[in-house]
Amino acid sequence: MARSPRSRGSGEEAEGKGVTGDLAARIARARQERAAQEADTSRRHGDMTGMGRALRFAAEFMAAIIIGALIGYTIDFALGTTPWAMIGMLMVGFAAGVLNVVRAAAEANAAAAVKGPAPRAVPDEEDDD
Repeated sequence: MARSPRSRGSGEEAEGKGVTGDLAARIARARQERAAQEADTSRRHGDMTGMGRALRFAAEFMAAIIIGALIGYTIDFALGTTPWAMIGMLMVGFAAGVLNVVRAAAEANAAAAVKGPAPRAVPDEEDDD
């Protein structure tokens, strides 16, 4: 009568538990490493560098101005009021761009305040006293 895979002898059963225990340990270690990598990645993506922040502000400001000018141009084209709607909407776009930049800067400052001040890499000379 052939043995089923479940009905192993005592030697095979002990060997199977060793492999299963080793596999469980490797899975646990891989999960810990992945969690550490994900935490590091999310921390890096959450913190914006100064250059990244400046580019975001510039892009939001320019996008608002360009959208305002395009809407004004479309109104001018449809109504035949050549430069006036575009000039008016360009001013509205400028105001919207300033508002976007102020809002984004306030959001960045609030996020920095929650995180706390960045640690200093080199102590000041005043700290030596």
